[in-house]
Amino acid sequence: MMYLVIAVLCSVAVSVLLKILRQKNIDIRQTIVAGYPVAFLLTWFLLTPDVSSISTLGNAWGIILALGILLPTVFIILGRAIASVGMVATDAAQRLSLIIPIIAAFLLFGEVLTGTRVLGLVLGFLALGALVYRPKHTDGGEHASMSPPAARTPLWLFGVWAGYGIVDILFKQVAKQGTAFPLTLFVSFGVAGLLLLIYLLVTRVRWQGNALAAGLLLGALNMGNIYAYVRAHQVLSDSPSIVFTGMNVGVIAVATLIGVAVFKERLGRINVLGLLLAIGCVAVLFLA
Repeated sequence: MMYLVIAVLCSVAVSVLLKILRQKNIDIRQTIVAGYPVAFLLTWFLLTPDVSSISTLGNAWGIILALGILLPTVFIILGRAIASVGMVATDAAQRLSLIIPIIAAFLLFGEVLTGTRVLGLVLGFLALGALVYRPKHTDGGEHASMSPPAARTPLWLFGVWAGYGIVDILFKQVAKQGTAFPLTLFVSFGVAGLLLLIYLLVTRVRWQGNALAAGLLLGALNMGNIYAYVRAHQVLSDSPSIVFTGMNVGVIAVATLIGVAVFKERLGRINVLGLLLAIGCVAVLFLA
């Protein structure tokens, strides 16, 4: 449970950092690309991957290449979705991506379906729906009706939903590597950072010093999130749905609390109900 809590806190911290960067009109793509070398080095120092055994990775190369491509690609798609339909619809699509790994947990990973776990998952889905709910008619700000813009650009939202769901499944496979997972993460970060750097160079981006500096913190938080998330999967290897659901619901619950306390965002009654459902979901799943 400790690893899952750390993963949730690091993930929320990343979201808060990106929100602040957006408010300051800083190029988030540059922050992301600067963060990968930090995560790469932290993997080297903290996990001490055995580079000499790189030839023994075997089938893991497929996971490495998939993560190397998907990690930066999902970030790019995320940015396009935010620009097209706003942060609210995009955040909903990202968090609802837990549907994909939960289905995989039972269909592909052989997890046993019990009544208690079904109750926890139901509470999780209800919590997600309530927490991401926003009224269709607002004051015209960022949380205005999501339907028209979402209808115009459904592929971006689908890309966020599918991309994050597939990444979750791939990290489950990384956890199965056992002692080889540090090397798998190490190489994946290197490939992801290199591909994103090439993308920015090809698009001839104008580099910003403050964006690159923010990448130092982003890389550390990203590494903390991924490392703790993979460790949680290893500790709870027989119950991947607990990690999948607990991570997503926990992130939304904590992020909502920070949004109210720090950013003075307003919550409706349905959102408050979502917080209570999220607490119940996490409690049920960890007691299962």
